[in-house]
Amino acid sequence: MTIPSLTDQPGAIAVAADIAAGKLTAVEAAEAAINRIEERDGPINAVVVRDFERARQAARDADARLAKGDQSPLLGVPMTVKESFNIAGLPTSWGMEAAAGNIADTDAMVVQRLKAAGAVILGKTNVPPMLADMFSENPIYGRTSNPHDLGRSPGGSSGGGAAAVASGMVAVEYGSDIGGSIRVPAHYCGIWGHKPTYGVVGGEGHFMPGFQEGAFRPLSVVGPLARNADDLELLFELTLDRPLPKQSKPLGGTRILLLTDHPCVTMGEGMRQCMEDVVARLEDGGGEVARSTILLPDLEQQHRDYLHMLNVIMTAGAPRPDGTVVTAADWFGLLDAQARNQRRWRDVFAEYDYVIAPPSSMPAFPHDTRPMKDRTLSINGVDHPAAEQLAWSGLVTFPGLPATVLPIGQVDGLPVGMQVIADRYQDHSTIAGARQIGALLASE
Repeated sequence: MTIPSLTDQPGAIAVAADIAAGKLTAVEAAEAAINRIEERDGPINAVVVRDFERARQAARDADARLAKGDQSPLLGVPMTVKESFNIAGLPTSWGMEAAAGNIADTDAMVVQRLKAAGAVILGKTNVPPMLADMFSENPIYGRTSNPHDLGRSPGGSSGGGAAAVASGMVAVEYGSDIGGSIRVPAHYCGIWGHKPTYGVVGGEGHFMPGFQEGAFRPLSVVGPLARNADDLELLFELTLDRPLPKQSKPLGGTRILLLTDHPCVTMGEGMRQCMEDVVARLEDGGGEVARSTILLPDLEQQHRDYLHMLNVIMTAGAPRPDGTVVTAADWFGLLDAQARNQRRWRDVFAEYDYVIAPPSSMPAFPHDTRPMKDRTLSINGVDHPAAEQLAWSGLVTFPGLPATVLPIGQVDGLPVGMQVIADRYQDHSTIAGARQIGALLASE
């Protein structure tokens, strides 16, 4: 099974090990990454807010820390973060032209933790306006292209970050996800991404401009992107609010539920076949795979509830076009539906170790500037509303489950990925399961 890669650059852990061993300095690692961005980013347009001079100073500081015996796990590792995270002194616009002059005063919590671990932040990566699309283009920074095919989307809203990692400009990135914004870019760009359990990684400093002192949004999470499972898990661990249980089970003894059909979205046959090929490998390795169960919640109802909650969150409860408003009773009704849904998923994971599902029905789509509500995607030769793809995102987002995306192959010459899903707070399990599946696929 061919899993495409555009770079042979080492990952974050490998770079940190070389710096710790004296094989290169943090300054040299930063300069090499800056050179890669300057050489490769022109047609991709991923790293749109560049902070190279401060990064060079941070690298010098990292070398000084190393000389004093500092053994921080990311010491000297250059990386980027999504434009939507606050970094003191840099703009945080969420791709909205009206917020182009919004300069952050302090670092987001995730950025603070990454810097404390020794990371050197080179800059920030591109997003769609309000982080509300799978197409990363905005009026401030322009369009980001998929490094595998410059005529296609890298996904969104963490599209710039996924493109930067996939092209080898940086080893790792930190993004966010409420509608597949980590998982879809990882899928489109052929890299790894982790959507954490809701609430386990602090979102302070990842606020829409104008809402800096408000509550972190329901459903929304922040999480890492990388080119391998070990880097992904390290960034996740370094940014956690609290420890989570660590457990893994050999694939040969796992019970897996495959979901390639959803009542609210059409599945591409190429994507279906790619996932079936993975399942065949899992079964050959001793995994037990089921394709249906009566334990699942009503996925159609779940998707309606997810879209309703998502719309309230994205509009901050603003009146609907017909003038009606969401009442407190409406909101509490959604919370009750969410709690019932979580209990149904808990029953699923009492029977199965993992659920595997696509992040999207197809590989990356050609650039399309139509609003997402008007955009169509050609699936199996028929045009379907692009917004249908939110069903694969909401499958995980509404119940607050963790999901790890890993690359599994190609469809039509483009990379595709797969979501490995487990019950809430079992994030280390999804990463471990994805790691084992990746190793199995790489062993061909």
